Amino acid sequence: MIDITQYGPWAVIAGGSEGVGSAFADELAAAGVNLVLIARKPGPLEETAAKVRSHGVEVRTLSLDLLVEDALAQIRAVTDDIEVGLLIFNAGANSYGHEFVTGDLDGFRGVIDLNITRQLELSHHFGGLMKDRGRGGIVLLGSLAGYMGSEHQSIYAASKAFSRVFAESLWLELEPYGVHVVELVLGVTRTPAMIRAGLNFDVPGMIVQEPEDAAREGLEHITDGPVWVAGGNYEGARKRAGFPRDRLVKGAAETMRKLLNRS
Repeated sequence: MIDITQYGPWAVIAGGSEGVGSAFADELAAAGVNLVLIARKPGPLEETAAKVRSHGVEVRTLSLDLLVEDALAQIRAVTDDIEVGLLIFNAGANSYGHEFVTGDLDGFRGVIDLNITRQLELSHHFGGLMKDRGRGGIVLLGSLAGYMGSEHQSIYAASKAFSRVFAESLWLELEPYGVHVVELVLGVTRTPAMIRAGLNFDVPGMIVQEPEDAAREGLEHITDGPVWVAGGNYEGARKRAGFPRDRLVKGAAETMRKLLNRS
C-alpha cells in the first residue's frame, strides 16, 4: 500500500487516461491519494476519472496535448494550490516512428519534446517542491527500447535512453532529501495503444505484461531506484546493455519486426 504521508495527498499522472496510467490512477485512488490526471483525449480521461472517483478521492482532470508550448503553465494552473507528493510521468510515447533520414524533422522534434522536454519540466517543477518539503516521489516510465537502437524508432529509443540516465542522476540528487526517484522500465505491455497498433503479442518467448501488474509493481518498488525493470524483463535488459552491439542490435531488430508483424 502506498504511503500517503510520503507520497500524498495528491499525485499527478501525466498520461493518466488509459493503460498503465489508468492502472496507476486506480491503485493510488484505492490507497486514498487524490489525483490530477492529464491526457490528450478528453473521453478516456473523463472515463478514468469517473472510475477512480468511486474510491472516494478527489480527482482533477486536464485535457492537454503536452506538445503545446505552455503545457507546464497549464498544469501549474490546476496544481499550484495543492500539495503534490507524487509525479508519475507516463506520457512518453513514440508519437512519430519513421526511418530517420527520410523522416520529418519536426515529427522527430515532437518525440523529443514529449519524452524529454516535458519530462524535464515537470520533474524540475514538482521535484523542487518535493525537495523543499523533504518528501515525495517521482516515477518516470521507461522502456526496454531505451537499451538499444531500433529501426524506425531511433529518436524514441534514444529518448528512453536519456530518460534512464536522467532518472539515475535525479535519484542521486534527490534521495538525500527524502524524495524517491525510479525509472520503471517496461517491456511489451498489453495497453490499448499497443492493441490499436496491431502488435503481435504471440511471438514465441516474448514476455507480455498487463497494465495493472505494471502499475502495481511500480508502486511497490518506488524506493528501489534509480531503475526498476518490471515484468520479469531484468535479464532481457541486462543482455540488451551488453556487447557486442552489432549482434545484439540486429537480433533485437528481428524480434521487433515480428512484434510489429513486419517480418
